[in-house]
Amino acid sequence: MYRPLADKIRPKSLDEMVGQRHLLGKGAMLRRIIESGSIPNMIFYGPSGIGKTTLANIIAQQTDRKLYKLNATTAGIADIKAMTEEIGSLLAPGGILLYLDEIQYFNKKQQQSLLEFIENGSITLIASTTENPYFYVYNAILSRCTVFEFKPLTTDELIPAVRRAFAAASAESGVELVASDEICRNIAWGSGGDVRKAINAVELLAAAAPADVKSVVISEEDVAQVSQKSAMRYDREGDAHYDILSALQKSVRGSDPNAALHYLARLLTAGDLPSACRRLLVMASEDVGLAYPQAIMIVKACVDSALQLGLPEAQLPLAQAVVLMATAPKSNSAAKGIWAAMGDVAAGKTGEIPAHIKDAHYQGAQKLGRGLTYQYPHDFPGSWVKQQYLPDEIADVVYYEYGHNKLEQATKRYWNQIQDKS
Repeated sequence: MYRPLADKIRPKSLDEMVGQRHLLGKGAMLRRIIESGSIPNMIFYGPSGIGKTTLANIIAQQTDRKLYKLNATTAGIADIKAMTEEIGSLLAPGGILLYLDEIQYFNKKQQQSLLEFIENGSITLIASTTENPYFYVYNAILSRCTVFEFKPLTTDELIPAVRRAFAAASAESGVELVASDEICRNIAWGSGGDVRKAINAVELLAAAAPADVKSVVISEEDVAQVSQKSAMRYDREGDAHYDILSALQKSVRGSDPNAALHYLARLLTAGDLPSACRRLLVMASEDVGLAYPQAIMIVKACVDSALQLGLPEAQLPLAQAVVLMATAPKSNSAAKGIWAAMGDVAAGKTGEIPAHIKDAHYQGAQKLGRGLTYQYPHDFPGSWVKQQYLPDEIADVVYYEYGHNKLEQATKRYWNQIQDKS
Protein backbone atom coordinates (compact mmCIF):
# COMPACT_ATOMS: atom_id res chain seq x y z
CA MET A 1 0.00 0.00 0.00
CA TYR A 2 1.36 3.40 -1.01
CA ARG A 3 2.39 5.60 1.87
CA PRO A 4 3.40 9.22 1.17
CA LEU A 5 6.95 10.22 2.01
CA ALA A 6 5.60 13.06 4.15
CA ASP A 7 3.89 10.48 6.37
CA LYS A 8 6.91 8.16 6.49
CA ILE A 9 9.23 10.85 7.85
CA ARG A 10 6.68 12.53 10.07
CA PRO A 11 8.42 13.77 13.26
CA LYS A 12 8.01 11.62 16.36
CA SER A 13 9.08 14.20 18.93
CA LEU A 14 8.88 17.93 19.56
CA ASP A 15 12.59 18.33 18.83
CA GLU A 16 12.19 16.76 15.38
CA MET A 17 9.50 19.26 14.36
CA VAL A 18 10.54 22.20 12.19
CA GLY A 19 9.09 25.65 12.62
CA GLN A 20 6.53 26.91 15.16
CA ARG A 21 9.29 28.03 17.53
CA HIS A 22 6.89 30.58 19.03
CA LEU A 23 4.84 27.61 20.27
CA LEU A 24 7.32 24.77 20.59
CA GLY A 25 10.69 26.36 21.24
CA LYS A 26 12.44 25.77 24.55
CA GLY A 27 10.37 27.45 27.26
CA ALA A 28 7.45 28.26 24.95
CA MET A 29 3.97 28.01 26.47
CA LEU A 30 2.58 25.16 24.37
CA ARG A 31 5.73 23.09 24.76
CA ARG A 32 5.57 23.47 28.54
CA ILE A 33 1.92 22.42 28.52
CA ILE A 34 2.68 19.31 26.46
CA GLU A 35 5.67 18.35 28.60
CA SER A 36 3.55 18.70 31.75
CA GLY A 37 1.32 15.87 30.53
CA SER A 38 -1.83 17.82 31.47
CA ILE A 39 -3.39 18.45 28.08
CA PRO A 40 -6.22 21.01 27.89
CA ASN A 41 -8.79 21.38 25.12
CA MET A 42 -7.08 23.17 22.25
CA ILE A 43 -7.69 24.50 18.77
CA PHE A 44 -4.78 24.56 16.33
CA TYR A 45 -5.35 27.33 13.78
CA GLY A 46 -3.28 27.84 10.64
CA PRO A 47 -2.81 26.85 7.00
CA SER A 48 -2.36 23.24 5.96
CA GLY A 49 0.96 21.45 5.89
CA ILE A 50 2.64 23.21 8.80
CA GLY A 51 2.51 20.61 11.58
CA LYS A 52 -0.92 20.67 13.22
CA THR A 53 -1.65 16.97 12.69
CA THR A 54 1.94 15.99 13.45
CA LEU A 55 1.83 17.79 16.78
CA ALA A 56 -1.48 16.10 17.66
CA ASN A 57 0.14 12.71 17.02
CA ILE A 58 3.08 13.61 19.26
CA ILE A 59 0.72 14.71 22.02
CA ALA A 60 -1.18 11.44 21.69
CA GLN A 61 2.04 9.52 22.31
CA GLN A 62 2.46 11.36 25.61
CA THR A 63 -1.01 10.65 27.00
CA ASP A 64 -2.68 7.53 28.38
CA ARG A 65 -5.92 8.33 26.57
CA LYS A 66 -7.03 6.54 23.45
CA LEU A 67 -6.57 8.63 20.32
CA TYR A 68 -9.51 9.10 18.01
CA LYS A 69 -9.12 10.91 14.71
CA LEU A 70 -12.11 12.40 12.95
CA ASN A 71 -12.23 14.61 9.91
CA ALA A 72 -15.18 16.98 10.04
CA THR A 73 -15.54 16.94 6.25
CA THR A 74 -16.70 13.30 6.38
CA ALA A 75 -17.63 12.54 10.01
CA GLY A 76 -21.13 12.89 11.42
CA ILE A 77 -23.21 12.44 14.55
CA ALA A 78 -23.01 8.64 14.19
CA ASP A 79 -19.21 8.76 14.38
CA ILE A 80 -19.35 10.93 17.49
CA LYS A 81 -21.89 8.59 19.09
CA ALA A 82 -19.74 5.53 18.36
CA MET A 83 -16.75 7.22 19.92
CA THR A 84 -18.54 8.41 23.04
CA GLU A 85 -19.97 4.94 23.68
CA GLU A 86 -16.42 3.75 24.39
CA ILE A 87 -15.90 6.30 27.16
CA GLY A 88 -15.52 4.58 30.51
CA SER A 89 -15.32 1.12 28.91
CA LEU A 90 -12.34 -1.19 28.72
CA LEU A 91 -11.54 0.29 25.31
CA ALA A 92 -11.01 3.76 26.75
CA PRO A 93 -10.77 3.56 30.54
CA GLY A 94 -8.89 6.83 30.87
CA GLY A 95 -11.03 8.79 28.47
CA ILE A 96 -10.45 9.82 24.89
CA LEU A 97 -8.12 12.22 23.15
CA LEU A 98 -10.03 13.41 20.09
CA TYR A 99 -8.21 14.99 17.18
CA LEU A 100 -10.89 16.66 15.10
CA ASP A 101 -9.49 17.92 11.81
CA GLU A 102 -11.19 20.81 9.94
CA ILE A 103 -13.64 21.49 12.79
CA GLN A 104 -15.13 24.39 10.82
CA TYR A 105 -17.06 21.84 8.75
CA PHE A 106 -19.01 20.60 11.79
CA ASN A 107 -22.35 22.36 12.14
CA LYS A 108 -23.63 23.73 15.44
CA LYS A 109 -25.44 20.53 16.42
CA GLN A 110 -22.38 18.40 15.72
CA GLN A 111 -20.09 20.68 17.71
CA GLN A 112 -22.55 20.85 20.61
CA SER A 113 -22.77 17.05 20.75
CA LEU A 114 -19.24 17.10 22.15
CA LEU A 115 -19.92 19.63 24.90
CA GLU A 116 -21.05 17.30 27.66
CA PHE A 117 -17.96 15.13 27.29
CA ILE A 118 -15.58 18.07 27.07
CA GLU A 119 -17.18 19.54 30.20
CA ASN A 120 -16.67 16.43 32.34
CA GLY A 121 -13.19 15.77 30.96
CA SER A 122 -13.93 12.37 29.39
CA ILE A 123 -12.92 13.85 26.02
CA THR A 124 -9.91 16.06 25.53
CA LEU A 125 -10.41 17.89 22.27
CA ILE A 126 -7.63 18.94 19.95
CA ALA A 127 -9.28 20.52 16.95
CA SER A 128 -7.55 21.92 13.90
CA THR A 129 -8.80 24.43 11.37
CA THR A 130 -7.46 26.38 8.44
CA GLU A 131 -10.13 29.04 8.98
CA ASN A 132 -10.25 31.69 11.68
CA PRO A 133 -11.84 29.86 14.64
CA TYR A 134 -13.35 33.08 15.96
CA PHE A 135 -15.51 33.12 12.84
CA TYR A 136 -16.15 29.41 12.28
CA VAL A 137 -16.18 27.67 15.66
CA TYR A 138 -19.25 28.14 17.86
CA ASN A 139 -18.78 30.04 21.10
CA ALA A 140 -19.73 27.09 23.30
CA ILE A 141 -16.74 25.13 22.01
CA LEU A 142 -14.48 28.15 21.62
CA SER A 143 -14.95 29.21 25.25
CA ARG A 144 -13.74 25.79 26.43
CA CYS A 145 -10.62 25.72 24.27
CA THR A 146 -7.32 27.57 24.01
CA VAL A 147 -6.49 28.73 20.49
CA PHE A 148 -2.90 28.35 19.25
CA GLU A 149 -2.02 29.93 15.92
CA PHE A 150 0.40 28.02 13.69
CA LYS A 151 2.36 30.05 11.15
CA PRO A 152 3.76 29.17 7.71
CA LEU A 153 7.40 28.13 7.93
CA THR A 154 10.22 30.32 6.69
CA THR A 155 12.55 29.09 3.97
CA ASP A 156 15.34 28.56 6.49
CA GLU A 157 13.04 26.53 8.74
CA LEU A 158 12.02 24.31 5.83
CA ILE A 159 15.49 23.47 4.52
CA PRO A 160 16.21 20.81 7.22
CA ALA A 161 12.93 19.07 6.33
CA VAL A 162 13.87 19.10 2.63
CA ARG A 163 17.27 17.58 3.42
CA ARG A 164 15.68 14.91 5.61
CA ALA A 165 13.27 14.09 2.78
CA PHE A 166 16.12 13.71 0.28
CA ALA A 167 17.97 11.43 2.70
CA ALA A 168 14.90 9.26 3.30
CA ALA A 169 14.02 9.08 -0.41
CA SER A 170 17.61 8.12 -1.29
CA ALA A 171 17.67 5.36 1.33
CA GLU A 172 14.34 3.98 0.17
CA SER A 173 15.07 3.99 -3.56
CA GLY A 174 18.73 3.00 -3.38
CA VAL A 175 19.56 5.92 -5.69
CA GLU A 176 21.49 8.78 -4.13
CA LEU A 177 19.71 12.05 -4.79
CA VAL A 178 22.33 14.78 -4.87
CA ALA A 179 20.82 18.16 -4.07
CA SER A 180 22.91 21.29 -3.65
CA ASP A 181 22.23 23.91 -1.00
CA GLU A 182 20.68 26.11 -3.67
CA ILE A 183 18.37 23.33 -4.85
CA CYS A 184 17.18 22.67 -1.28
CA ARG A 185 16.60 26.38 -0.76
CA ASN A 186 14.61 26.69 -3.99
CA ILE A 187 12.37 23.78 -3.02
CA ALA A 188 11.85 25.27 0.44
CA TRP A 189 11.13 28.72 -0.96
CA GLY A 190 8.71 27.37 -3.56
CA SER A 191 6.59 25.57 -0.99
CA GLY A 192 5.17 28.76 0.50
CA GLY A 193 5.84 27.70 4.08
CA ASP A 194 4.16 24.29 3.63
CA VAL A 195 6.25 21.32 4.85
CA ARG A 196 4.06 18.76 3.11
CA LYS A 197 4.32 20.59 -0.21
CA ALA A 198 8.13 20.68 0.06
CA ILE A 199 8.38 16.97 0.88
CA ASN A 200 5.98 16.09 -1.93
CA ALA A 201 8.27 17.93 -4.34
CA VAL A 202 11.20 15.81 -3.14
CA GLU A 203 9.12 12.66 -3.52
CA LEU A 204 8.32 13.57 -7.14
CA LEU A 205 12.01 14.19 -7.86
CA ALA A 206 12.85 10.79 -6.38
CA ALA A 207 10.16 9.07 -8.42
CA ALA A 208 11.54 10.62 -11.62
CA ALA A 209 15.07 9.35 -10.95
CA PRO A 210 16.24 6.43 -13.14
CA ALA A 211 16.40 3.13 -11.26
CA ASP A 212 19.52 1.86 -13.04
CA VAL A 213 21.95 4.48 -11.73
CA LYS A 214 23.69 4.93 -8.40
CA SER A 215 23.19 8.67 -8.09
CA VAL A 216 21.29 11.53 -9.70
CA VAL A 217 22.13 15.21 -9.49
CA ILE A 218 18.95 17.22 -9.03
CA SER A 219 18.83 20.13 -11.48
CA GLU A 220 17.12 23.49 -11.28
CA GLU A 221 14.99 22.50 -14.29
CA ASP A 222 13.72 19.45 -12.39
CA VAL A 223 12.84 21.59 -9.38
CA ALA A 224 11.05 24.14 -11.55
CA GLN A 225 8.84 21.40 -13.00
CA VAL A 226 7.80 19.82 -9.71
CA SER A 227 7.50 22.95 -7.58
CA GLN A 228 4.18 24.67 -7.22
CA LYS A 229 3.49 27.65 -9.51
CA SER A 230 3.35 30.04 -6.60
CA ALA A 231 4.80 30.09 -3.12
CA MET A 232 1.85 32.19 -2.03
CA ARG A 233 -1.11 30.97 0.00
CA TYR A 234 -4.43 32.36 -1.15
CA ASP A 235 -8.07 31.44 -0.68
CA ARG A 236 -10.77 33.79 -1.92
CA GLU A 237 -13.00 32.80 0.97
CA GLY A 238 -10.38 32.57 3.69
CA ASP A 239 -8.22 34.76 5.89
CA ALA A 240 -5.47 35.14 3.28
CA HIS A 241 -7.91 36.92 0.96
CA TYR A 242 -8.89 39.52 3.53
CA ASP A 243 -5.37 39.84 4.94
CA ILE A 244 -3.94 40.74 1.52
CA LEU A 245 -6.73 43.21 0.79
CA SER A 246 -6.22 44.77 4.22
CA ALA A 247 -2.47 45.00 3.67
CA LEU A 248 -2.99 46.58 0.24
CA GLN A 249 -5.29 49.28 1.57
CA LYS A 250 -3.17 50.02 4.61
CA SER A 251 -0.06 50.30 2.43
CA VAL A 252 -1.80 52.82 0.16
CA ARG A 253 -3.16 54.68 3.18
CA GLY A 254 0.33 54.72 4.66
CA SER A 255 1.74 56.15 1.40
CA ASP A 256 4.06 53.19 0.73
CA PRO A 257 3.93 52.51 -3.04
CA ASN A 258 6.39 49.60 -2.81
CA ALA A 259 4.30 47.65 -0.30
CA ALA A 260 1.12 48.55 -2.18
CA LEU A 261 2.54 47.16 -5.44
CA HIS A 262 3.64 44.00 -3.63
CA TYR A 263 0.18 43.22 -2.27
CA LEU A 264 -1.45 44.12 -5.59
CA ALA A 265 0.91 41.63 -7.23
CA ARG A 266 -0.16 38.92 -4.77
CA LEU A 267 -3.81 39.50 -5.61
CA LEU A 268 -3.17 39.45 -9.35
CA THR A 269 -0.92 36.39 -9.16
CA ALA A 270 -3.86 34.60 -7.55
CA GLY A 271 -6.05 35.81 -10.43
CA ASP A 272 -8.31 37.83 -8.15
CA LEU A 273 -8.88 40.78 -10.44
CA PRO A 274 -12.42 41.63 -9.19
CA SER A 275 -11.34 42.01 -5.56
CA ALA A 276 -8.38 44.19 -6.52
CA CYS A 277 -10.56 46.47 -8.64
CA ARG A 278 -13.25 46.81 -6.00
CA ARG A 279 -10.78 47.62 -3.23
CA LEU A 280 -8.99 50.26 -5.34
CA LEU A 281 -12.28 52.06 -5.92
CA VAL A 282 -12.94 52.01 -2.18
CA MET A 283 -9.52 53.49 -1.41
CA ALA A 284 -9.97 56.34 -3.87
CA SER A 285 -12.85 57.67 -1.79
CA GLU A 286 -11.98 56.43 1.69
CA ASP A 287 -8.28 57.24 1.88
CA VAL A 288 -7.45 59.79 -0.84
CA GLY A 289 -10.84 61.44 -0.82
CA LEU A 290 -11.12 65.21 -0.90
CA ALA A 291 -7.38 65.75 -0.71
CA TYR A 292 -7.28 64.78 -4.39
CA PRO A 293 -10.89 64.33 -5.56
CA GLN A 294 -9.81 63.67 -9.16
CA ALA A 295 -8.31 60.37 -7.98
CA ILE A 296 -11.67 58.59 -8.11
CA MET A 297 -12.02 59.42 -11.80
CA ILE A 298 -8.51 58.25 -12.63
CA VAL A 299 -8.86 55.08 -10.59
CA LYS A 300 -12.23 54.35 -12.20
CA ALA A 301 -10.64 54.72 -15.63
CA CYS A 302 -7.81 52.39 -14.61
CA VAL A 303 -10.25 49.82 -13.24
CA ASP A 304 -12.37 49.97 -16.40
CA SER A 305 -9.24 49.48 -18.50
CA ALA A 306 -8.13 46.54 -16.35
CA LEU A 307 -11.48 44.79 -16.63
CA GLN A 308 -11.52 45.32 -20.39
CA LEU A 309 -7.94 44.11 -20.82
CA GLY A 310 -8.05 41.18 -18.41
CA LEU A 311 -4.96 39.55 -16.94
CA PRO A 312 -2.04 39.77 -17.38
CA GLU A 313 -2.26 43.20 -19.02
CA ALA A 314 -4.66 44.42 -16.30
CA GLN A 315 -1.68 44.72 -13.99
CA LEU A 316 -0.53 47.87 -15.81
CA PRO A 317 -3.50 50.21 -15.23
CA LEU A 318 -3.99 48.83 -11.73
CA ALA A 319 -0.36 49.48 -10.88
CA GLN A 320 -0.85 53.05 -12.13
CA ALA A 321 -3.87 53.45 -9.85
CA VAL A 322 -2.04 52.02 -6.84
CA VAL A 323 1.04 54.20 -7.24
CA LEU A 324 -1.11 57.28 -7.86
CA MET A 325 -3.06 56.76 -4.64
CA ALA A 326 -0.07 55.71 -2.54
CA THR A 327 1.77 58.91 -3.46
CA ALA A 328 -1.26 61.22 -3.38
CA PRO A 329 -2.22 63.44 -0.41
CA LYS A 330 -4.68 61.71 1.90
CA SER A 331 -7.97 62.66 3.53
CA ASN A 332 -10.67 60.56 5.14
CA SER A 333 -12.82 63.53 6.13
CA ALA A 334 -15.70 62.58 3.83
CA ALA A 335 -15.50 58.95 4.98
CA LYS A 336 -15.56 59.97 8.65
CA GLY A 337 -18.50 62.24 7.93
CA ILE A 338 -20.68 59.56 6.37
CA TRP A 339 -19.70 57.01 9.04
CA ALA A 340 -20.81 59.44 11.74
CA ALA A 341 -24.06 60.21 9.92
CA MET A 342 -24.76 56.51 9.35
CA GLY A 343 -24.14 55.90 13.04
CA ASP A 344 -26.71 58.52 14.04
CA VAL A 345 -29.30 57.18 11.61
CA ALA A 346 -28.74 53.62 12.83
CA ALA A 347 -29.17 54.84 16.42
CA GLY A 348 -32.45 56.55 15.57
CA LYS A 349 -31.06 60.09 15.79
CA THR A 350 -33.05 61.52 12.91
CA GLY A 351 -35.97 63.87 13.65
CA GLU A 352 -38.46 65.64 11.43
CA ILE A 353 -37.14 67.24 8.25
CA PRO A 354 -37.60 71.05 8.57
CA ALA A 355 -40.78 72.16 6.81
CA HIS A 356 -39.08 74.83 4.74
CA ILE A 357 -36.90 72.29 2.88
CA LYS A 358 -39.57 69.64 2.33
CA ASP A 359 -40.86 69.09 -1.19
CA ALA A 360 -43.21 71.92 -2.19
CA HIS A 361 -43.72 71.09 -5.86
CA TYR A 362 -47.32 69.94 -5.66
CA GLN A 363 -50.74 71.49 -5.20
CA GLY A 364 -51.63 71.96 -1.57
CA ALA A 365 -48.02 72.00 -0.32
CA GLN A 366 -48.37 75.53 1.02
CA LYS A 367 -51.46 74.58 3.00
CA LEU A 368 -49.29 71.97 4.72
CA GLY A 369 -46.64 74.58 5.48
CA ARG A 370 -44.11 73.15 3.02
CA GLY A 371 -41.38 75.47 1.72
CA LEU A 372 -42.96 78.69 3.02
CA THR A 373 -39.78 80.17 4.50
CA TYR A 374 -37.23 78.56 2.25
CA GLN A 375 -34.54 80.93 0.97
CA TYR A 376 -33.00 80.18 -2.42
CA PRO A 377 -29.20 80.36 -1.93
CA HIS A 378 -28.48 81.44 -5.51
CA ASP A 379 -30.37 84.66 -4.86
CA PHE A 380 -27.68 85.70 -2.34
CA PRO A 381 -24.05 86.78 -2.67
CA GLY A 382 -21.76 83.78 -2.92
CA SER A 383 -24.81 81.54 -3.40
CA TRP A 384 -25.10 81.11 0.35
CA VAL A 385 -27.57 82.17 3.01
CA LYS A 386 -27.77 81.03 6.61
CA GLN A 387 -30.71 78.72 7.26
CA GLN A 388 -31.33 75.41 9.03
CA TYR A 389 -31.20 72.19 7.08
CA LEU A 390 -30.85 69.53 9.78
CA PRO A 391 -33.80 68.41 11.95
CA ASP A 392 -34.29 70.37 15.18
CA GLU A 393 -33.18 67.38 17.29
CA ILE A 394 -29.70 67.39 15.76
CA ALA A 395 -29.50 70.94 14.45
CA ASP A 396 -26.00 71.55 15.80
CA VAL A 397 -24.38 68.25 14.91
CA VAL A 398 -21.14 68.34 12.88
CA TYR A 399 -20.33 65.38 10.65
CA TYR A 400 -17.79 66.88 8.29
CA GLU A 401 -14.54 68.40 9.53
CA TYR A 402 -12.18 69.90 6.97
CA GLY A 403 -9.06 67.83 6.43
CA HIS A 404 -5.58 69.30 6.89
CA ASN A 405 -4.61 68.94 3.25
CA LYS A 406 -4.07 71.90 0.93
CA LEU A 407 -7.29 71.54 -1.06
CA GLU A 408 -9.68 71.20 1.89
CA GLN A 409 -8.02 74.03 3.77
CA ALA A 410 -8.43 76.26 0.69
CA THR A 411 -12.11 75.26 0.58
CA LYS A 412 -12.43 76.05 4.27
CA ARG A 413 -10.95 79.52 3.79
CA TYR A 414 -13.31 80.14 0.88
CA TRP A 415 -16.44 79.27 2.83
CA ASN A 416 -15.32 81.14 5.93
CA GLN A 417 -14.91 84.21 3.75
CA ILE A 418 -18.34 83.79 2.13
CA GLN A 419 -20.08 83.26 5.46
CA ASP A 420 -18.27 86.17 7.16
CA LYS A 421 -19.59 88.54 4.51
CA SER A 422 -23.20 87.45 5.05
